[in-house]
Amino acid sequence: MPELPEIEVLRRDLEKEVVGRRIKDVEVRPGTNAMKIIRRHGRRKEFQDLLVGAKVDRIGRSGRRIVFHLDSDHALVVDLGDAGHLFKTSASDPVATNTHIIIAFTIGGQMRIIDPNRSGEVYVTPSADLEAENDSSAIDPLEQQVTWHHFSALLQEQGQPMKDLLMDEKFICGLGDIYSDEILFAAGIKFDRQSDKLSSQDVRRIYRALIEVLQEAVKARGTTWGRKNFRDLHGAPGGWQLELKVYERDGEACRRCRNEIVKEEFKDGFTYFCPQCQS
Repeated sequence: MPELPEIEVLRRDLEKEVVGRRIKDVEVRPGTNAMKIIRRHGRRKEFQDLLVGAKVDRIGRSGRRIVFHLDSDHALVVDLGDAGHLFKTSASDPVATNTHIIIAFTIGGQMRIIDPNRSGEVYVTPSADLEAENDSSAIDPLEQQVTWHHFSALLQEQGQPMKDLLMDEKFICGLGDIYSDEILFAAGIKFDRQSDKLSSQDVRRIYRALIEVLQEAVKARGTTWGRKNFRDLHGAPGGWQLELKVYERDGEACRRCRNEIVKEEFKDGFTYFCPQCQS
C-alpha cells in the first residue's frame, strides 16, 4: 500500500504536472470492473459528466487520499487502496492491464488510474462536502505542526505498545510496517514499549525520528520494496529502500552497532528491530 510519503510524492508531482489543465475526456473502461472503484456513482456517465470541462485548480491531500480541487466547485478524490497506481502518460502510450480510468487533458496527455485489486476508490464530490468527509482526528505529520509537548500528551493518553500506536490509522496516518519500524529504530525504542511509560527524552527522540524519517523518505521519492511496488507519477521507483536500517533485514548486521537484526511476529505480520540499539 502506498504510505504517506509515497502519496505526498504523487501530490507534489501532480502539482507540477496537472494544475491548470482542463479535462477534455474521461473514460471509465468497460470490462475492468471499474464501477467497483467509482462505486459512489450510479453510472459511468454521472462520474464523467462531473469532470469533463473542469480545470484543475490545485492538488491537496487528506491523509492517504489525493484531492484534485476543480474550478467547478467540485473535487476529484483518489484513494489508491492497497496496490493502486496513478500515472501521467501520453495518449499514445500502451494502456496497461488493470487500467480502470483514463482522464485526458486538453493539453498535456493523460492521467491513468490502475488498481489490480480494485481496493481503492475514486469519486467526485462537492467541495463544500470535503471537510465533513474528513472527520479523522489522526495526526498527519507532513501537514500538521504538532509540538512535541502535544505529541507527548497524546502518547500518554493512549497507553499502547509503540508499534501498535504508530500503525493505528486513527492515531497517525500512513506509516505502515516499513516506516513504523524505521522510526522506532531511529528513536532507539523497541516496538513493545508502552506509550505512557516513556520518558520525556524518549518522546523527543520518537518525535524527531517521526519527522526526519518521513521527510527523508519524501526527499528520496518514497519506498519501492517487495509487494509495496510503488511507482511515481512517471513510473519511476522510489529510492528510500536503500536507506532501510531494520525492515526485512533480519539476520543482517545492524548498521549502527553490528549486532544482528531480529524479526519477531507482530499481529498478522512481523516487526524488525535491533535488540542492542532499541530498548
